[in-house]
Amino acid sequence: MNRLSVITFFMMPLAFAADNEIYVDQVGTTTVNIDLEQLGSGNIIGGLLAAAGSMTALDLDGVSMTLDINQIGDANKFLGDMYADTYTGYFNFDGNTNTFTLDLATTALASSTDLDWIVQGSSNTINADIDVDGATNYMNIDGDSNTVNYDGDGYAGGYFHLTHAGNSRTFTVDQASTQDNDWLRITSNGNNGTVCVNQNDQGTSVSC
Repeated sequence: MNRLSVITFFMMPLAFAADNEIYVDQVGTTTVNIDLEQLGSGNIIGGLLAAAGSMTALDLDGVSMTLDINQIGDANKFLGDMYADTYTGYFNFDGNTNTFTLDLATTALASSTDLDWIVQGSSNTINADIDVDGATNYMNIDGDSNTVNYDGDGYAGGYFHLTHAGNSRTFTVDQASTQDNDWLRITSNGNNGTVCVNQNDQGTSVSC
């Protein structure tokens, strides 16, 4: 039986707010592939409830999903709220003073998830909250004064690999897969900064 996927896009260039704004809402049970690209500063990728110049999360729901995002420029924002059984994400961000926030799945839903981030620039902030189920998450960051906040939990373990070059970094990593294995690798080359890592296989709250 065929299933229906509904994807709604609004693309709004506003002279008095952001340069470009893309609002996305998708629901359905079939495979969906989405490619979003923005060039310039002050851009926004968010949800349908966002108002001009402000953010709400885009909403992507489905069984199998691929999301490819390219944001090139400064002072951009991406805010995503996604649910998928099998999810592949390719995120390429190039610029300074950008904010990227990803909330993926509910506990043990994000099976077969593969995320790849490439972030080039300084003073960027990445917030990723992923309810993992055998998920892999790769971040490659190049630049100074970048902040990464990663929270991964679930029931089937997850793998997080962070490669970084730059000074004055701040990394906070919490992994709490319930009675399962989590893997973590951080390679960072630079001066100054703070790195805090917590792992707890009882699935209880951890913090720095």
